Amino acid sequence: MTYDESILVFNLLEILQKHTDENHKINQTQIQKILDDEYGRSVVRKTIKENMERIIWHYENSSRKKVNYKIQKRNYTNKKTNEVETYETYTDFHYLHKFSHGELRLIIDSILFSKQIPSGQREQLIGKLENLSSKHFNSRMGHIQTFSSDGPRNHELFVTIENLDEAISTRKQVSFHYNKYHVDEQSNLVFIPQTNRDGIVREYIMNPYQIVTANGHYYLICNNDKYNNLSHYRLDRITNIRVLDTARKPIRKVEGQENGLNLPKHMAEHIYMFRGESVSVKLKFPKPLLSDFVDWFGTDHIDFVAQTEGELTARVRVNKMAMRKWALQYATNVRVLSPESLVDEIREDIRRALENYE
Repeated sequence: MTYDESILVFNLLEILQKHTDENHKINQTQIQKILDDEYGRSVVRKTIKENMERIIWHYENSSRKKVNYKIQKRNYTNKKTNEVETYETYTDFHYLHKFSHGELRLIIDSILFSKQIPSGQREQLIGKLENLSSKHFNSRMGHIQTFSSDGPRNHELFVTIENLDEAISTRKQVSFHYNKYHVDEQSNLVFIPQTNRDGIVREYIMNPYQIVTANGHYYLICNNDKYNNLSHYRLDRITNIRVLDTARKPIRKVEGQENGLNLPKHMAEHIYMFRGESVSVKLKFPKPLLSDFVDWFGTDHIDFVAQTEGELTARVRVNKMAMRKWALQYATNVRVLSPESLVDEIREDIRRALENYE
């Protein structure tokens, strides 16, 4: 293959990737026109046919099929023998993209609705995803301006994810600053790192185990050597992260994790990602609330202990503080029955909430 032919093969693959998908196919004549219009190359159909056959042969023999096509049979008269003969030609080419339009729409919509990615980074990321499909793909990019505007935002999110991925894979500790929002003297909302009592920026040194998503945010599940439990930190509030040379504490040395981290169980118990103990909670709610109940606590961690015509009584194991917040959210429909200490705390929360409106 000459240098010019190798460039032509690259151009042909680029044309297929940009102009075609499973719903938009092209033939050799259309390829010839695109080469002329967009690349300024005048190529005869015979050359296009030979190079498309080369591309098809390469991918079909490398177990990485990227081009689909149809074989069209045509008849012609052999001028030497005057007999009618049949020949085959390739047509209806289209590129086999890794993602379908529906899959890309799902990924892009999740980015559009992200509360933690600044709009500039969202736009760049969506642009990269668009290039994974043809020009016919419509990602509804214009919708990005209808979502949350940029105030003070953490632009280190992707760097944080990359460093945590490295630390978790190599079983190393990490250090970082953890930030909070603050209103300054000019009533401006600012994003600042947390400090200790002396006003010095606090450095968090953690044993990282897992990155998870909950309630529209990324969280780090980790442990601080000073304590013997698991903690959760939002990734969009982490800055200045560093992967340390020191080995992290094995997860089995954390209290309650002697058999390793059971992630589905942990997420079901920590619906709001609060730290602290989990308790067995018995509660009663109307049957129409069942779908919401399952959305929050999953299907594998609920025990239904009684039911009437209109109500269900269930038992779940959940973080105590999370259940207090959840019970307040559904206070008009849900009644927590036990443990009694939790019932007393929720009753006090409701009393204080009522005082705010008196």
